[in-house]
Amino acid sequence: MGAVRRPRRIPAASRATAAVAVAALAALLALGGCARGGAQPAGSGTAAPGPAGPRLGADLPATPPQAPGFEVAGLPGQLTPPGPSSPPLRLTIPSIGVTTRLLRLGLEADGSMQVPVAFDRAGWFAKGPTPGQVGPAVIAGHVDSRTGPAVFYRLRELRAGDTVQVERADGTRLRFVVEDARRYPKTSFPTAAVFGPAPWAALRLVTCGGDFDRSARSYRDNLVVFAHLAGVSR
Repeated sequence: MGAVRRPRRIPAASRATAAVAVAALAALLALGGCARGGAQPAGSGTAAPGPAGPRLGADLPATPPQAPGFEVAGLPGQLTPPGPSSPPLRLTIPSIGVTTRLLRLGLEADGSMQVPVAFDRAGWFAKGPTPGQVGPAVIAGHVDSRTGPAVFYRLRELRAGDTVQVERADGTRLRFVVEDARRYPKTSFPTAAVFGPAPWAALRLVTCGGDFDRSARSYRDNLVVFAHLAGVSR
């Protein structure tokens, strides 16, 4: 998928802050696998972490960094919704036919990020920025299940310029524009690029992709869609 022009680059000082935070947590990161077959999704209270390898049912790497510097002041022309932050309720992606209410995702007891307990619904990582706030809001969803396609099955079809809409509890409707979509091996997931600070209101959509490893019962890659806020309405 081709990249389009990205918004302003993050200042060097903020990049350095994020790099330090990511480096400090690098030894603690564990990469997850998307479940097909009978594995339970993380967050359901039934999946247990493996001793060293991927956890069955997890769509995202564990222990996202809590890096400082999400908010960067003084950016001219920065687009943010008026008023306080508000939790997202619904995600719509017209070009691939996705409409889903959003679950609230937190952290598991082992520090890994929860993933949706339902295969037909996506979830918002509530430990990070709210969609529309400065920084990267992360929304995760399954690609499939043992019974067929899941909510983000067609996420791989997104192209630069496609729109992603988020409706918040305060009635605000946010329009994000896709910049790029990239696939990464789970052994080299770009934690800083997904969870690290950004000086604009950004959105990351994450699911699984690549080949399915039948022995591990998980996909080998993660698909990440990068988008930025382009419009606000009510």
